[in-house]
Amino acid sequence: MNPEMLAQHALRHEHALQDLLQGISPKTQKSVIRESSSKAVLYLSEQHPAVLLPHWAYFVKLLRSDNGFSKYVAIHALANLVTAGDEGHFAKAFNTFYKLLDDESVMVASHVAGVSGQIARAKPQLQSKITQRLLTIPQTHFPPDRQALIISYAIQSFDQYFADTAARDQDRILAFVQQQLDCASPKTRKLAKEFVKKWTEA
Repeated sequence: MNPEMLAQHALRHEHALQDLLQGISPKTQKSVIRESSSKAVLYLSEQHPAVLLPHWAYFVKLLRSDNGFSKYVAIHALANLVTAGDEGHFAKAFNTFYKLLDDESVMVASHVAGVSGQIARAKPQLQSKITQRLLTIPQTHFPPDRQALIISYAIQSFDQYFADTAARDQDRILAFVQQQLDCASPKTRKLAKEFVKKWTEA
């Protein structure tokens, strides 16, 4: 069954939904089960978020696990639930979520930075806090080249909500991005150049 079919089945049968949630758990399992479950859960989080909202605490628990793949699914599922309307849950999970910017996995940290624009647009009242967390990426344990990768995701997120955020935060973001014009990563330099050009000429 493809992920969409699995998701549709889970909408009709609670046990099937539980199977999908188990499929993204940190426990050792076949990669085909993990991958298909992950795609189905992410599909549900985008198309039918209401069915996953009662399982919010489970996704937050996955953020604290030692499995990068489980964290990845939780990061994106939570971002989609926030976008759909999380009933105020994200504010309580904020620190747990953004602690992952200093996770042992650069993939996990990058995806936290990458969904931050989506969350900031859905939660304008948290934009300053989100900005502050993203600006601390250079203080994480990662070496400079890995930090540059994570920052590339952050720049793309900044671009999504820059126009809507407070003027003082715009100044801080712009200064931060300008510092990346000379970083070692060609990708990050390119994104920084495009960002600065876009928002200084706007």
